Amino acid sequence: MTIRLLTLLGATATILASALSAHAQTALKWAHVYETSEPFHTESVWAAEEIAKRTEGRYKIDVFPASQLGKEADINQGLKLGTVDIIISGSSFAARDHAPIGVTYFPYIFRDPAHMIAYTKSDVFKRLAAGYEEASGNHITAVTYYGTRHTTSNRPIAKCADMQGLKMRVPDVPAYLAMPRACGANTTPIAFAEVYLALQNGTVEAQENPLTTIEAKKFFEVQKHIVLTGHIVDHLNTVVSKNLWSQLSDADKQIFTEVMQEAAVRATKIIEEREKELVATFKERGIEVTEVDRADFEKTVNEKVKLEDFGYNKEDWEAIRAIK
Repeated sequence: MTIRLLTLLGATATILASALSAHAQTALKWAHVYETSEPFHTESVWAAEEIAKRTEGRYKIDVFPASQLGKEADINQGLKLGTVDIIISGSSFAARDHAPIGVTYFPYIFRDPAHMIAYTKSDVFKRLAAGYEEASGNHITAVTYYGTRHTTSNRPIAKCADMQGLKMRVPDVPAYLAMPRACGANTTPIAFAEVYLALQNGTVEAQENPLTTIEAKKFFEVQKHIVLTGHIVDHLNTVVSKNLWSQLSDADKQIFTEVMQEAAVRATKIIEEREKELVATFKERGIEVTEVDRADFEKTVNEKVKLEDFGYNKEDWEAIRAIK
């Protein structure tokens, strides 16, 4: 009888220990819209594994790439609904909750990627991120360089006025539209998946994206010119949901932040290296790669587009421009 009781107690203890162990591990969902080959995914997977290591397995994070949990608007909404815990997303979506943070998409606000990274360490970034957190409850832990947006076209472009009447695909985001429209282009918001075909059949004759995207989506196959307009130095935020962030201990918040920032640095380095290589690669393929007078583009945008029309604050724009 005693042996049976001890056996039963031992089995019960094992079950309880197993249950407690399972309970101690928190399962989380990390979502984004990028392909598995892109650094935004590979470094997210690295971060998920690194967080598990540094928290001794208390968090199990599954990364869902390529819009598996929805398009970018869906996963942003998912932070509020509780269907996702962590996302990578652009500030244009954060601006839907707090318009001023979208000022970073205003054309030519950043000189180069180094300027954008310096901004992420500045007081103005902290203020804008805090405004977003107050409005949404979600917390931005890190910022990754996405790439500098350039123009491809079947028409040669050297200055802003050369874009007059150009049929150009641009995402339907106000700040993305600012430069093309200021230069007189006729913009249209064709779905991203349909851009190659639209360029091929002449529905549009131009588009804009970072060099890495131009390469990945093979837009260079159906465009004669790559024009280095450099109008937006683009970036992505790593965002933790209000629900998750509020439940993390201070020690875990530090771990999540440190790891996500390390992942952002790793991904940023990969993108910068790829961009440097691609200019030469495109030239080798016989594509006309054109440097433009960016000062001409910037002057036209500033003359024709008002920051306030986008809900941005001029003091934020000035503070960012002043960062060295």
